Amino acid sequence: MADVRLLRFRSAVPLALAVLLTACATTSNQPTGPKVKSLDIQGTKQVDEGDIKDRILTSSTPWYAFWPFGKAHYFDTNAWQADLRRIERFYQAEGFYQAQVESNEVIPDGDKAVRLKVVVNEGAPTLIDRIETHGLEALSQGEGQPSQRERERILEELPVKAGDVFREDTWVATKELVLQRLKDLGYAEAEVGGEVRVDVATQKAVVDLQIAPGLRYRFGNIFIATDANPQVPPRRIIEQAQGAVTKGAYFSEAALAEAQARVFRMGVFGAVKVNRGAPDRQNATVPVVVDVRESPFHSIKLGGGIGIDAARQEGRVLGEWTNRNFRGGLRRLTLRGRLGYAFIPNVLAGLRNDEGSQSGPVFNLTTEFEQPRFLFRDVALQASVTAEKGLQQAYSFYGGYLKTGVIWTPHPSFSVFPSYNLQLYRLKGQVTADETVPPIILGCNDPSGKCDVALSFLEVAFAWDRRDDRTEPRDGYYAALSVQKGGGPFLGNYDYVRLLPDLRYYHSIGEKKELTMAVKLRMGTLDPAGGGQSSIVTRFFSGGATAMRGFNGQRLSPMTPLAPTYKKDDDGNVLLDANGNPILDSWDTVPVGGNSLFETSVELRYLLTDALMVAVFYDSGLVGTEGLIGKNAPKLFGPEHYHAVGAGLRYLTVVGPIRLDIARRLNIGRGLPVSDPGYIYPSSGGCLGFGRKFDKASTSADAAYAGAPEGLCAVHISIGEAF
Repeated sequence: MADVRLLRFRSAVPLALAVLLTACATTSNQPTGPKVKSLDIQGTKQVDEGDIKDRILTSSTPWYAFWPFGKAHYFDTNAWQADLRRIERFYQAEGFYQAQVESNEVIPDGDKAVRLKVVVNEGAPTLIDRIETHGLEALSQGEGQPSQRERERILEELPVKAGDVFREDTWVATKELVLQRLKDLGYAEAEVGGEVRVDVATQKAVVDLQIAPGLRYRFGNIFIATDANPQVPPRRIIEQAQGAVTKGAYFSEAALAEAQARVFRMGVFGAVKVNRGAPDRQNATVPVVVDVRESPFHSIKLGGGIGIDAARQEGRVLGEWTNRNFRGGLRRLTLRGRLGYAFIPNVLAGLRNDEGSQSGPVFNLTTEFEQPRFLFRDVALQASVTAEKGLQQAYSFYGGYLKTGVIWTPHPSFSVFPSYNLQLYRLKGQVTADETVPPIILGCNDPSGKCDVALSFLEVAFAWDRRDDRTEPRDGYYAALSVQKGGGPFLGNYDYVRLLPDLRYYHSIGEKKELTMAVKLRMGTLDPAGGGQSSIVTRFFSGGATAMRGFNGQRLSPMTPLAPTYKKDDDGNVLLDANGNPILDSWDTVPVGGNSLFETSVELRYLLTDALMVAVFYDSGLVGTEGLIGKNAPKLFGPEHYHAVGAGLRYLTVVGPIRLDIARRLNIGRGLPVSDPGYIYPSSGGCLGFGRKFDKASTSADAAYAGAPEGLCAVHISIGEAF
């Protein structure tokens, strides 16, 4: 008679298995045993050796143990014996009920280290013969039951499938998925269980899924649990929750989650939890309980930071004061400031007053006001006024802008923000004591040389954000679109249309989502009316830590040249070549922006430890002088579309990852467009400021290396992911 093993899984068993199978790789107290030099598990053919190692206590010392992010791992006899049992138990959880540890060896390696060797015999896996379901018959009886399509969806695309290897985690996931689908149909008290019958002789399993739907409930009243003396009226909380939970609608846990997000988005609560109350079985209704804890309504934030780039460096202090209940009604008033000092191209050049360097104070002061529930529940009025002074590579500026509009948020993940914007700036193209970028290059036509910019435009910004974490996304997607219309009925100096779509996608694999693939596509086009000038303030730039990383900050752009410098002897005399011409030493350029933008990025991020992540990436970018649409549009993947590959390191912190990226641009394409047709491109770009040469008098961008005159390498240090 066949040996049939009956497996019953109750709620306590999966919990115990989870604790057993997700054991930590290290212990907090350093054992006194020898160091584990290596751990070799032999015989693994159908189960990954790395998965086994992740579920046992004993582990080998990593190669990076010598530095602050790593530490040595030591051998403990008791833990090792328990690990041998864990290996067999893990195989059983993976469907290999005949797996055994055939032998193990602890091999000394000197006086203070050991090498561990384990040999396993996996045996044959147990396959799912069939899946039986019981209990859904009740859903087709009586009024108010789900439709046939809704009933079919309960059992669609389940993790367990006939013919697959039976795995305990898949079985647990199947029951959780069916339970979730039932609750989203209104079955608030549904129960899903079952048993698995394994025939060890034939290695076949029969899955019996037992379902008890219970009553189908509708939402009842909403109740608020809050602080003793709340400043937020309960009716305002109820109003937000009603955006997702409607009395009389069928119960759904997804609706509870959306209601929780809506209430938290009010911005005045430190904690929000939305749960169902005790069901009323007689009336088949479920009350909703919103539990909130108010956060301080006044806050002050102070901080500082630095921006490091090969083309621009800046130190700054930051401050913010917020009143979240300004004059009642949950109106928010925020005062935000940034004060700093900028150096171009770097601090040392600015302190030495090198030729071509510049430095100066920069600031940004903003007052922002937000009125929630402006006319309707999901609409907020927002207005801000900003004064600022800045220093860029091609110009300095001072001025300010006004922005006012309404934000409509019909869903926690979706928003529409139409706004009117007025920006007033005075630009100055004085980049050195002797060098000035002409006003025409900056987009000004004033013959007196002044460059005053008045931009008046309407902007509509759409955003659909389904990322699991906005700081360190691992899964989900993000889609945004900005549309600007300037001039015309809005007056101002410039009549134009500007479009900027932004798409991002994230997907992770692994039990802890160790490997993440991130993809970005960003495009932009700026179309001045009648083929006129565009202002440098509205143009596109690329390059830098959050853009095309093969270039330094804003250095992927059409360029305008500064005055060339020539080689000199020890006495300061200009050296001449055989023809009597001065020998070129260097010819710098500054970016002036373009009317088109195209950026792509594909990045793989791998989590080495809880605090350390590595990444490899491919970036591409294009910034053209003409718009992205039209007969003169730049050609995608053409000679002015540049490509780079690179690698990076991230140290994960509570404020986001501290990121180091190093990129190398591929020599595909031509040099950057430079406004002076007589500009001489360097013959070689070098890396990180070394190796750039002007030993050939070539003025052809086609003959120059890709992205000339910029170096072929770039290093970026920043906080936060690239996208």
